Amino acid sequence: MKTNSSRRLRAGFTLIELLVVIAIIAILAGMLLPVLATAKTAAKKKQARLDEQGIVTAINAYDQDYGRFPISKAEQQYAQTTVSGDFTTGLVQNPQPNNPSLTWNAGAGNNYSFDNNSNVVAILMDSLASANGTPTVNTNHQYNPKSVGYLNVKLSGWDPSQGGVPLPGVDNLGVYRDPWGNPYVITMNTSYNDQGVSDLFYCQQNVSQVRPPAPPAYAQTGYNGLFNPNPTAGTQAQLDHFLYHGKVMVWSAGPNGKIDSGDPVTDQENKDNVLSWQ
Repeated sequence: MKTNSSRRLRAGFTLIELLVVIAIIAILAGMLLPVLATAKTAAKKKQARLDEQGIVTAINAYDQDYGRFPISKAEQQYAQTTVSGDFTTGLVQNPQPNNPSLTWNAGAGNNYSFDNNSNVVAILMDSLASANGTPTVNTNHQYNPKSVGYLNVKLSGWDPSQGGVPLPGVDNLGVYRDPWGNPYVITMNTSYNDQGVSDLFYCQQNVSQVRPPAPPAYAQTGYNGLFNPNPTAGTQAQLDHFLYHGKVMVWSAGPNGKIDSGDPVTDQENKDNVLSWQ
């Protein structure tokens, strides 16, 4: 019986067919990767907001129980020397290879790297020692005598002294880091000002003030949901006085890990910041 060779099934693909399939897969991958990256970034931002809300809730609960904020005596004394009387922690002035941080240059005389938020975290978690065995400011439950765990955060196991990519969570030195590995910035209304709390970075006119075409007719309402009770005051200290109606502000520098005190209209570094009050 004769067979028709033209009707035989081929055993495989030709080279041209394989190249076409590979090209199609490459195109689909090229279209999918940006979508996946965007989704991953969005998921990290959502996690950062959840972390920030957890910090805010923990601080408010601590304040309700003790009638004060979870900071050390030295930090409270330092806060009293600032213009606003409020305390900001988590900002880092001099970035180091093993300590990824914010890149804002505040200039001489601004001590805005008090403890990288580790003291606040130790008190809220009632940690007596960090993961590497170093005693914390809360030794013997000094600042949390009720031994309440107001903040429940996973330990990342990342050791800054060993270098490498920082992990989210609380590292071996007790610093609470966001999903991109940078410390969360925390500000508390240690001045107990009824108008609100003043963050050391977001209080600045250059960061938060809405600028109409004809200054100095600036509005009280600023960017990021903040306000300045004296937007046209004469001194820079009064101009750099944007507040949040609340007791606690927590924020992250976002995916790029950078901040900048340039013009809020043209600056891009702050656009991806994640803010607890928004």
